[in-house]
Amino acid sequence: MKIAVSGKGGVGKSTVAGTLARQFAAGGYRVIAVDADPDANLAQYIGVPGEQLAKLTPLMEMDELIEERTGAKKGQIGGFFKLNPKVDDIPDSYSILYKGVRFLQLGHVKGGGTGCYCPENALLRSLMSHLLVYDKDVVIMDMEAGVEHLSRGTARSVDLMLIVVEPAPASLQTARSIRDLARDLDIENVAVVGNKIRSDRDREIIQRELSDFRIIGFLPYDPDTVEAEFRGLAPADTDSHLKQKIEELYNTIRTTYDRAAA
Repeated sequence: MKIAVSGKGGVGKSTVAGTLARQFAAGGYRVIAVDADPDANLAQYIGVPGEQLAKLTPLMEMDELIEERTGAKKGQIGGFFKLNPKVDDIPDSYSILYKGVRFLQLGHVKGGGTGCYCPENALLRSLMSHLLVYDKDVVIMDMEAGVEHLSRGTARSVDLMLIVVEPAPASLQTARSIRDLARDLDIENVAVVGNKIRSDRDREIIQRELSDFRIIGFLPYDPDTVEAEFRGLAPADTDSHLKQKIEELYNTIRTTYDRAAA
């Protein structure tokens, strides 16, 4: 199963992606969690300790690896390099394994639909295709807002595009834009999760404004989770109401996927 988590910045998509990754791992799945957002903080919401994360270099910063695999130096535009470099060993060799989640940090990814023809983008495209097509039981990608950095080839392997929204006009408009981009890339399974819900009115706003979307869950605004973050705890390491609701979301996704695969 391949899940891409998107949404406007600040809506809590990393919280959802990281906690879902932990839930799938606890459920016995092999999980790869990919931070594809330049504003990288997925590791925090998985719970990866800072000292362990400090030892990990984002793939975009591995100049020697990029040159070795593509045959060209990072930043080189034009010229000749491998468009499909070897990437099958990267998930195991250049990642962190924490509580059953293999965490991989990409660094900045240029647009996949119209992205530059440069060695680093060729490496990352090949890696994303490998992860999304061939590899583990569950791949969860924390994406930047939008899906431009998915090429048409990788997008066909996304089982679920999960859009996280909050009850605010900008977030709701971003959800519409992401759905349009997903359609352009032939991603058919798109669903919404409402986050930071403080009242029935918040829930009703999302239901009214996104009435033509499939909404599969609502997550509360949880002060206890915010407080836990200051103590360095990921939501999965708490007994918070938010964790319980994301567990319900996990069960919904897992049940739907298992039924479709049967």
